[in-house]
Amino acid sequence: MAAPPGMSSLPVITGLGFITSIGNDRPTVLRSLRELRHGFEPMEFFGNPNLPVKVAGTIKGFAFPTANWRDWTWPDKFAVDRELLRGLAPHGVYALCALQQALTDAGLEAAALTDGATGLFCASAGSPLLLGHFLDQMHATRGERGNPMGIVSSIAGTLNFNLAAHYKITGAVCGFVSACASSSHALGYAMDEIRLGRQQRMLVVGAEDMTAESIIAFSSLRALSHNPDPVTASRPFDVRRDGFVGTGGAVALIVEDAALARQRGAHIYAELAGWGQAGDGHSVAASHPEGAGLREAMRRALADARVNAAEIDYVNAHATSTVAGDRSEALALHGVFTANHAKPRISSTKALTGHGLSLAGAMEAAFCALAIEEQFIPGAAHLEETDPVCAGLDLPRTSLDEAPRLVLNNSSGFGGSNVCHVLRRPS
Repeated sequence: MAAPPGMSSLPVITGLGFITSIGNDRPTVLRSLRELRHGFEPMEFFGNPNLPVKVAGTIKGFAFPTANWRDWTWPDKFAVDRELLRGLAPHGVYALCALQQALTDAGLEAAALTDGATGLFCASAGSPLLLGHFLDQMHATRGERGNPMGIVSSIAGTLNFNLAAHYKITGAVCGFVSACASSSHALGYAMDEIRLGRQQRMLVVGAEDMTAESIIAFSSLRALSHNPDPVTASRPFDVRRDGFVGTGGAVALIVEDAALARQRGAHIYAELAGWGQAGDGHSVAASHPEGAGLREAMRRALADARVNAAEIDYVNAHATSTVAGDRSEALALHGVFTANHAKPRISSTKALTGHGLSLAGAMEAAFCALAIEEQFIPGAAHLEETDPVCAGLDLPRTSLDEAPRLVLNNSSGFGGSNVCHVLRRPS
């Protein structure tokens, strides 16, 4: 059932699954987005009260107190096979639970995934917690002993290794590593697999550990907020922002060819109308000061979707609440929208969730799909005093009962990787 030569299949979203700081299911996440309920709690990392980072976007109901999988716990409603658990990282548990939700939401059984027409694209940075633990074991025994599942549970491909084997995926399987743009790349290339007729269905999963090892390393970059107040620690575009709040979790999206989805009577959240990417060519870690790469990625996404800037109703900004990053994105938004007399609503849901690193793009694409489905626009939470660089941008302080037809989702990562998606209300 691949698309005939010269024709393009339309990718659509038919299933969503959430393990996030603002909820572990669709209804809770939706309520959090509508009511601007954040998922932050006070946090002491490494048992060290002297660390200046005091807040995190915690994942409720899950616990990973040690590197030993026997000590891990998760909500009873999720089925996690003990044998599978031996090869999983903490974020692999999140991912499995999110994917279970997404498949149920899409009305799919595991048996439907094995015929080669379904692929799996994943994104994560691996598990610093487990990698450090296994390396310590190796050094302690001078290489004479090691965990046979140590590699597959800890390195960056752990999600695709485990999920592909567990669900017996025989279609395209790949992992993406472009830092905070990783799951956005996974979603973009999943769209292309369907548009080119190579696959009929793609499972897209982004996940990250929520541990000290995953978050505190960013403190050395001076990227994390030192604000101890959970209410104001993450405030994108606010003049008093001082860094991002770390989080983890997982989000899964089921992306299908529209004809297949309609044939089987699947519910369609949104059409994936186009995507674009561009590099900054500037710095290994810092955003381009004028937002050059992100500006070009937005333009390419709009061109791919064959829409103009004035047609976009809502932009889910990457804005992480860092001083330089938010300024760069604001300038990029001006270059694409203000310069073209366009004024979409703009907010960053990281004000509620925190920054999920490689998970962020998939998580926020799923939020955009919910906004289209439920006919609302998430507000710019915690925004009190807007940075003057944002003058002229429409940053609503509350969620709005407006039905967006076209939505743009932005992501940026280390090395200047910028990825944008355009989502559209189903026709």
